[in-house]
Amino acid sequence: MAGRVLTGEEIRERLQETPPLLEGWVDLGSQLQPHGFDLTVREVAVFAGTGWVGEGEKRGLAPPLPLPFDGDGGLTLGPGVYLVTFNEVVRLPLDVMALAFPRSTLLRCGVSLHSAVWDAGYHGRSQALLAVHNPAGFRLSRNARLAQMVFFALGRRVARGYQGRYQGENL
Repeated sequence: MAGRVLTGEEIRERLQETPPLLEGWVDLGSQLQPHGFDLTVREVAVFAGTGWVGEGEKRGLAPPLPLPFDGDGGLTLGPGVYLVTFNEVVRLPLDVMALAFPRSTLLRCGVSLHSAVWDAGYHGRSQALLAVHNPAGFRLSRNARLAQMVFFALGRRVARGYQGRYQGENL
């Protein structure tokens, strides 16, 4: 069987499994979508130094400096780039991979969200790059829905799942 996108009903079923596909969500009713699951904001950080990529596996991450939410649970961001950590913990079985896309409201506000591939077998609390292009800035709240994760059922299970350095990140 060829790969395909999981429906909202299939995602709901996989949330009931042990271990579940996702945990730590804020509001299942609003986050579960017909063809995906909305990821929400746990933390926003600025980059406090230089990151680098070298040959092979040589690399260093730019250190993040978390920004405090105000008394209303909001955060006003000026133009620039930010590291977002999501609330949800993702646990992909060996027959599922995922991609995440920005919610359309971000685009209409002059904001983009960049992410990478979630390989089968990955487990962790993921991050994405939020880029504020709007010269007037952007305001968001803790637990705001920023990205829609779309899950792809693979044609068959992979023999070996994700084994990289981000396995178990932010747990």
